[in-house]
Amino acid sequence: MRELLQSKIHKAIITEADISYVGSVTIDPDLLDKIDLWPGQKVLIVSNTSGARLETYVIEGSRGSGEICINGAAAHLIKKGEEVIIIGFQFSEKPIEPKCILVDKENKFIRYL
Repeated sequence: MRELLQSKIHKAIITEADISYVGSVTIDPDLLDKIDLWPGQKVLIVSNTSGARLETYVIEGSRGSGEICINGAAAHLIKKGEEVIIIGFQFSEKPIEPKCILVDKENKFIRYL
């Protein structure tokens, strides 16, 4: 069994960073649907702006909002306005075809990569 790339949101912009929230990353469900990420699923977030990398879990935001909010202690590492890649992984015994998308500056779907 290997852990493989399942999905990726490329060039997303952080719309909010909320230190007082308990934890996680809030993501617009429209984006979650495109790449088959689930609420509660672990993700790796990589900042193209600062180089910070962190693991957290997904919570659903408001549909159609374009929101991607870093919550809790992670907001010390990745700030509002930073460009990030959000990566989901999956355990599998065979190769899988990852679902990777590119979004615009408002976190709206542009195309599959």
